[in-house]
Amino acid sequence: MRVIAGSARSMPLRTVKGLDVRPTTDRTKETLFNIIQSYIPGCRFLDLFAGSGSIGIEALSRGAEAAFFVEKDPRAQKLILENLEFTKLDDRAVLKKGDVFSQLPLLEREDPFDVIFMDPPFRLHLEKDVLTYLKDSGIPSDDAVIIVECEPSTDFSYLPELGFDIIKQKIYGNSSHVFLKKNRRKEDE
Repeated sequence: MRVIAGSARSMPLRTVKGLDVRPTTDRTKETLFNIIQSYIPGCRFLDLFAGSGSIGIEALSRGAEAAFFVEKDPRAQKLILENLEFTKLDDRAVLKKGDVFSQLPLLEREDPFDVIFMDPPFRLHLEKDVLTYLKDSGIPSDDAVIIVECEPSTDFSYLPELGFDIIKQKIYGNSSHVFLKKNRRKEDE
């Protein structure tokens, strides 16, 4: 795995070994960032269930103002810090050590995030729990894009009641990225 573009272009990243980890492939990461590139320069980026940190590091390399990483696995935390130091992007990064659900209330104290990426373990429906929290939260900025990496068959039928719209979905075989925004219609009424 490597950084695709930007200031740390082509630099290799270390990943956590094991069956519980599904690193986003370079090709999938490149497609993802081609889709969201206009959001990245100067943005505040939040990487939930960060793993090795490759998505947030890519955002920093491409010009994000800051990236916050939330990860509970100590091995992954160590790799995130090593990867940030190796790419020389650690001065704009914050690692939040702990479970996503224990960190979300703490993230309320931070400035809002423009891009929120989450790659929770598949089939546990954690994305629904995070989105339920975010619906009334100050964590996303008013115009934030939220990206969920999940299986293509993941059920998102609950989104309208949470106030989110799917703006795009990209399928890559056994995984997909679902792009969401807060539904403006309720606020405009």
